[in-house]
Amino acid sequence: QVQLVESGGGLVQPGESLRLSCAASGFALDDYSITWFRQAPGKERVGVSCLYAGDGSAIYSDSARGRFTISRDATKNTVFLQMNNLVPEDTAVYTCARTRVGSRWLIWEQDEYDYWGQGTQVTVSS
Repeated sequence: QVQLVESGGGLVQPGESLRLSCAASGFALDDYSITWFRQAPGKERVGVSCLYAGDGSAIYSDSARGRFTISRDATKNTVFLQMNNLVPEDTAVYTCARTRVGSRWLIWEQDEYDYWGQGTQVTVSS
């Protein structure tokens, strides 16, 4: 049974850090790209960062680049999103999802994803 389970969210102050985890089961991470998306209140869900299986590269949105780092632990079948220097605009529900899309240019296309986690809330507030 395929599952993606996020954890690690919480309430932090601006400038602080969080590390989110996406624990995968029922499939091997090597075969899929894993992407973190987020949805802020009243806004559409958008892509944040992807660990692209095609070449093993990490891809970041403009808002995440330089502050967030995506990585994985193959032994735990888990993908992490290290988020540093958080700002209030990072407040959102963060969700991981998997795709087998063959082009890195499609990794933000949500229709390409077949399994999603339930999400974890990140709140950045003073």
